[in-house]
Amino acid sequence: MDAEMIRDSALQASGLLVKNIGGASVRPYQPDGIWEAVAMPESDTKSYRRDAGEALYRRSMYTFWKRAAPPASMEIFNATAREVSCLRRERANTPLQALVTMNDVQFVEASRYLAEQALKGGAGTNDSTKSLQMMAHRILARPFRKEELDIVNATLAEQLSYYKANVEDAAKLITFGESKPDPALDAATLAAWTMVANQVMNLDEALNK
Repeated sequence: MDAEMIRDSALQASGLLVKNIGGASVRPYQPDGIWEAVAMPESDTKSYRRDAGEALYRRSMYTFWKRAAPPASMEIFNATAREVSCLRRERANTPLQALVTMNDVQFVEASRYLAEQALKGGAGTNDSTKSLQMMAHRILARPFRKEELDIVNATLAEQLSYYKANVEDAAKLITFGESKPDPALDAATLAAWTMVANQVMNLDEALNK
């Protein structure tokens, strides 16, 4: 998939995607200083100032593009600069692309938001199966198979053990992004589920099919 489709899929699965049609271009998350290196001194787009609120979660087609500096995450997925015409976008599979989908604030925040929905959707159950299957349907459009569910449950147990022993790391993880975590949810539990959601979002099936 292109970066735009991957980003929009993550936002859609998480429930963060704003589906309003039309309107002005928006400036979602990008690294600080992303435009300064290529901007002319007199340019009215010399500095990148990201938007807030719903503008962060619009479809990627509404993202503002600076001609000489495509959005950073999209460029890593071979988006082209718009200084010249392009007949066909190059295809690549690099470690940098994995770093985007696993670490970019947009994807971490989407993972955390999906984790919240899964935890709330499975509230009152005695095990994690209902919540995990909800997550699978949102990302993969199918349930986990038995062997997959065993692996995901093992991952969840490992993450829970880590974050219960490292509560500061849990607090940092769940505060990525502008949206706020649900204070009613235990931070370590939410962090563990965030990591599980992030891993499922990074399955080949989620990114390529």
